[in-house]
Amino acid sequence: MPVIDKAERIRALNDAFRSSNTARTLVLTRGVAALNPSIQRQIIQALASFDRFDVDNDPYGEHDFGAFTVSGHRLFFKIDYYDRSCLHHSPDPADSAVTCRVLTLMLANEY
Repeated sequence: MPVIDKAERIRALNDAFRSSNTARTLVLTRGVAALNPSIQRQIIQALASFDRFDVDNDPYGEHDFGAFTVSGHRLFFKIDYYDRSCLHHSPDPADSAVTCRVLTLMLANEY
């Protein structure tokens, strides 16, 4: 069985989490929540298919941040890692058994 380093495991978990249309904790900021529902659907689709990671937006290779534009709206997403109670940082983001992932989606001007 091949050895997968920690960043590779986190990246795989983050990619699966981000691209899932179910079973994820997604937080929309007020700006995103106020957008037209059809624009929100486009944004969620763009989020799920996002794959433009590079050294500027992904310096650790974990695929936990990204920026994209939909219908003239510039958006950022960020994945944070919490323990299973979602009260503290995860002890190991590479271990899904002890990690609750939360994805925050915001308009760039809300950052």
